[in-house]
Amino acid sequence: MIMQKPDFDQVIEDIVRRDQRFDWHAYHFVHDALDFTIKLQKKNSAANKHVSGGELLEGIRQFTLREFGPMSKFVLNEWGVASCHDFGQIVFNLVQSGILGKSDSDRMEDFHETYTFDEAFIAPFLPAPATPPVRVRKKTHPVPRRAKTGANKSIPSPSAE
Repeated sequence: MIMQKPDFDQVIEDIVRRDQRFDWHAYHFVHDALDFTIKLQKKNSAANKHVSGGELLEGIRQFTLREFGPMSKFVLNEWGVASCHDFGQIVFNLVQSGILGKSDSDRMEDFHETYTFDEAFIAPFLPAPATPPVRVRKKTHPVPRRAKTGANKSIPSPSAE
């Protein structure tokens, strides 16, 4: 008997039925972001290595910005995703369902708050902080000092005697 690989969409529907915190789209998005991250790694190095939680979070951040731009945080929030920890929950739900594999060193703690969503998805679209205007001071001419004339008054001059 040949065992058929479970349909990805069916597995996601089963996950969402069990854990309703995250929208179906969030699971598809994280899966796509993982593919994006793997391609980035292959581009940057010849080695085909395991993607760590931190590397995946960075890949997710870049992929999200590329896909949704200034709407990134809003879209993720609509899917129930509001933190790096939520991405970890999605990844481990996919691992438990057999969609993704994990190494012995992979832990949920790898998805601690590497960045806040405001830092990652709002800040890149804010205008650069205005630099305070440089105040140009008017050049003031120094008050001319009186030239010292005559002898020092504290020492009597020889002609005064």
